Amino acid sequence: MPKITISNLNHKQVVSHNNSKTVLNIMHENFIDWMHACGGKGRCTTCKMKILDGHDQLSALSDFEQKMRQASRLNTDERLACQCTIRGDVTVEVPEACKLPHVKYSY
Repeated sequence: MPKITISNLNHKQVVSHNNSKTVLNIMHENFIDWMHACGGKGRCTTCKMKILDGHDQLSALSDFEQKMRQASRLNTDERLACQCTIRGDVTVEVPEACKLPHVKYSY
């Protein structure tokens, strides 16, 4: 089963039991508070995550992610948690701009 490691949340790990769910859904099912201002529709980039390892273990870019890249709102090492699914292990971190004020992040 694919595993997501969140490096700046004390290397918290969550396992996906359903590869058709988005990373955002997997996070929420595991009680990880992850920003998502547009409700997971891929329109705001607040759910973005920086991919540290496992780029090749993520689904292809969605149309929304491609539009955000073209608009320079999504770097090549970032993905939208609401748009991608995982096939294998990935390591991510929450970018500074997407951190929630009530969550304690590690460095």
